[in-house]
Amino acid sequence: MKIKRITADEVLNIRREVLYPDRAIHEIKLPEDDHGLHYGLFIDAELISVVSLFITGKSAQFRKFATIAKYQGKGYGSYLLNYIIAEAENHGCELIWCNARLSAVKFYLKFGFTETEERFTKDNVAFVIMEYLIS
Repeated sequence: MKIKRITADEVLNIRREVLYPDRAIHEIKLPEDDHGLHYGLFIDAELISVVSLFITGKSAQFRKFATIAKYQGKGYGSYLLNYIIAEAENHGCELIWCNARLSAVKFYLKFGFTETEERFTKDNVAFVIMEYLIS
């Protein structure tokens, strides 16, 4: 298992497969992608999990965190999440946050993230903003 920086284009196939299977690739590219830090977790040479990190001042937001279905529940996402928390800290961030799907709240709570009061729905999916103070 290896995590490394990848390009914005390299995250798109997994982002689409896991999060937006009914959309075309060009529809899931974020306008901010060219300014983000993108990470991939590889098993041998296969890219199986991706996340994009966007740093603004002392705050970092991660977006489009996705792991291929057959690899979910095996700890790979947890490993990648711990990695990007450390990356945010290495970049001097004091806070890392995300727009978490309500279905993923329990996952983030295990890492010490807390739910905020900010909730919204986008494309019929309910989200809550969750944050983690980096010590």
